[in-house]
Amino acid sequence: MDQPNRQRVSWLRLQRTATALAFCLAAGFTANTLTAQDAPAAPSAQAAPAAAPASNATQVPAHSSKWDYPKTITPKDGQQVYIVQKGDTLWDLSNKFLSNPYAWPQIWELNQWIKDPHWIYPGDPLIIDAGRGAQGATPEAVAGAEPIKLDINALRRPELAYSISDFVQQPFIAPQGGDAWFKANGAFQITGKKDDGKSILGDGDVVYLNAGDAQGVRQGDRFLIIQTVQAKLKHPDTKKVLGDVLEQAGILRVDHVTPNGAVATLERSMNTVEVGDHLTRFTEPSDMNLELRKDTDEPVKLQDPVMEVVYTRDSHKLNGFGTQVVVDRGSNDGLKVGDVLLLARTNGWPGGESKKDTERFAHYLGQVIVIRADAATATCRVLRSQQEVLVGDKLTH
Repeated sequence: MDQPNRQRVSWLRLQRTATALAFCLAAGFTANTLTAQDAPAAPSAQAAPAAAPASNATQVPAHSSKWDYPKTITPKDGQQVYIVQKGDTLWDLSNKFLSNPYAWPQIWELNQWIKDPHWIYPGDPLIIDAGRGAQGATPEAVAGAEPIKLDINALRRPELAYSISDFVQQPFIAPQGGDAWFKANGAFQITGKKDDGKSILGDGDVVYLNAGDAQGVRQGDRFLIIQTVQAKLKHPDTKKVLGDVLEQAGILRVDHVTPNGAVATLERSMNTVEVGDHLTRFTEPSDMNLELRKDTDEPVKLQDPVMEVVYTRDSHKLNGFGTQVVVDRGSNDGLKVGDVLLLARTNGWPGGESKKDTERFAHYLGQVIVIRADAATATCRVLRSQQEVLVGDKLTH
């Protein structure tokens, strides 16, 4: 009758002992803090001390890596531990240690914590067995295979010198005047809008055109919206009239065509669009990748023909990166789309003994790219600027 009770008492005591031991371990106590009553009987032999790390063990310093690298490595006989340096690849290390770049899978095989052999990081540890390379045993399945060498610069999206958003906001000069330019280019007009309550039109609004099937307009055609923003622009130095300044303000798409009209939707508008604005055929422009010049030493060498900023978009007095400006030279002077020009500002001051003597110095100001080249003028986009760009600033090849 007493036997089951004694077993139950022993079981409870064992539970108390385990609970107490867990508590002590969690609290950071040693086994000596247990009472003799709760502690299990200790073996007569003294517990063996923890094994000391091997003398040839390598401690790996903490570092940034995508992989869960081992923190301690003990190489076997004939093996060595190599710490990856900046620029290393398994291909190059295999050539260095195994005298065979195609044997790189042998290094990878000994370091399976590397999940992708194309990516190793400075500070990563590698076990290398040079003896395996001496045997020249390259797995047939990977013979001739090369790891991918990634160029991080090639992975970056290139900075654009010019894009569709810049194109939609492009100003240019019509030397014959806006009306004559529209006539010469067969421009149509926006003659109405769906919502008569709106005075300002924007993306998604529906408008009516004065050209349709009889004028060659088809469903799906896209047109560029062009506005006259300044009449009879004068050169800042000579005061000669250069022409009217026109500006591209948006793009619309034809949805429905009637015999002499069309219904269209504004796809993109960068300026306020109004009834009366003119339309010309739209051709998708090409993006231009950024390629900056390196010859930016001072003084800037002003080479003929020296160009001058004669207009800034929206007549801004202070202009910087991304601003579009018009210069007083064009294709007749050898300018072409894609040319990168240096911006300079010439400062003068009295020099020498005579007050009439003037010294001049051309300071580097920035760079622009030609995005439109007409006969006598050109439109440029500012790529870099160290100061604000002003009307009158000089440009040179």
